[in-house]
Amino acid sequence: MAVRRALHFVFKVGDRAQTAKFYRDVLGMKVLRHEEFEEGCKATCNGPYDGKWSKTMVGFGPEDDHFVTELTYNYGVGEYQLGNDFLGLTLQSSQAVSNAKHQGWPLTKVGEALYLTHAPGGYPFYLMDEEQPPNDPVQKVCLAVSDLQRSTHYWATLLGMKVMERNEEKKTVYCYTVIMFMYFCCKLELHDIGGAVDHGTAFGRMAFSCPREQLPDLEALMKRENQKILTPLVSLDTPGKATVEVVILADPDGHEICFVGDEAFRQLSKLDPKGNDLLDKAMAEDKSNEWFAKHNRQKAAA
Repeated sequence: MAVRRALHFVFKVGDRAQTAKFYRDVLGMKVLRHEEFEEGCKATCNGPYDGKWSKTMVGFGPEDDHFVTELTYNYGVGEYQLGNDFLGLTLQSSQAVSNAKHQGWPLTKVGEALYLTHAPGGYPFYLMDEEQPPNDPVQKVCLAVSDLQRSTHYWATLLGMKVMERNEEKKTVYCYTVIMFMYFCCKLELHDIGGAVDHGTAFGRMAFSCPREQLPDLEALMKRENQKILTPLVSLDTPGKATVEVVILADPDGHEICFVGDEAFRQLSKLDPKGNDLLDKAMAEDKSNEWFAKHNRQKAAA
């Protein structure tokens, strides 16, 4: 059993209904769990907002052996400004390509059996028009960096990820974390854009788990290396569920990275069979669009 594993990527969403349609009807993912919160997260899971918000986990299977996405929705915020930081999530699924065509979701062919599409909010997704693998269809996440050598040192040397491929011509490095089930491995691609990385207000966060006992040492290492710690080791309570401990870091380009204690997270992240219904119920009860329309106002743009 390996010590660390990739868990999910966090997206802020302004249109929850259209986002749910994209992930469920186009990509073919399932709602794994859904939670509503009355106030902001003390680890800023929903961004720098203090009001009511929701978290929806979606994917092709549970986080024990799949890389999934976390969708955070802040009530009252209708859109976020994209930066150049997130360069795409790639998944292998001819069914998703077929779904997109059937749904009339815009697709752009960018390579041999490869299509580019966008989730609501503008987040890029690459769809490989190949049969969906028996394990996880999610193949990689690509992030922009300004100095490939510096970023490789951070992710590989400091965080312990394995470098599996380098392409100096394309200025890319592929990294991965070894996890328990060796047939599944979501890769992280670092792509040097030759300039500053802008996170906008839509900036996301990538999450990993490790044994809880490693969290203090990880925090201490980042202090010794003068690296940025956004949230020192903290406990997060979820009513009726496990309490997890997390450390939130930022890499040299400001990409947020969450490390969470694996033991408690495995309890917290169990599949909730009511998740899909809870999301639909929350969307049906969310009258914010009607309120803003009635008062001839628009939701805030972050």
